[in-house]
Amino acid sequence: MHPALALLEFNSVAAGIVAGDAMAKRAPISALVAGTVQPGHYLVLVAGDTASVEEAIDAGQGASGESMLDIVFLPDVHPGVVAAVRGTTIVGAIEALGVVETTSVASILEAADGGVKGADVVIVELRMADGLGGKGYVLFGGEVPDVEAAVEIGAGRVPQGHLVRASVIPSLHPEMTENLEGDARFGPRAGRKGGGPDAAR
Repeated sequence: MHPALALLEFNSVAAGIVAGDAMAKRAPISALVAGTVQPGHYLVLVAGDTASVEEAIDAGQGASGESMLDIVFLPDVHPGVVAAVRGTTIVGAIEALGVVETTSVASILEAADGGVKGADVVIVELRMADGLGGKGYVLFGGEVPDVEAAVEIGAGRVPQGHLVRASVIPSLHPEMTENLEGDARFGPRAGRKGGGPDAAR
């Protein structure tokens, strides 16, 4: 596991590539993942020891000019966040579900890390940008009081103006649990069910 993680978001693909190159050259980071996301933005995520990640951030900021839209730096990132970024999801029955939705990827990483550190919950899923018009959301699962705490803490970590909504569902219906698993987009889910609810008529 990496002790530190940072993500920089750019409104220019060219600027993001330049920044990512500068970050990789500046410090001996353990991992760098970069690429495009909707709506035409570029993300650079780096991980490694805290000092190296801080150096990389400095290089990225210096190389990107005014193209950087958002940034998050998690010097002691929770392992659950790292796993969720890699695509790990939790399936099965959920007693209570918490949802935090933000306007940016950096903000949702901040919320996810805060929530999972501050309460006895798991990250059910973390979605970032693609298929969401640049937004992000995190799903917390656990017992009701813990999920309520995670949502409150996570939402509280989101910078002003970046929170879309934060909600807690005390007893998630099994039908919704099923629909949250796998591909979250409506179109593919409707297709897999034979064209949606009208197809059975």
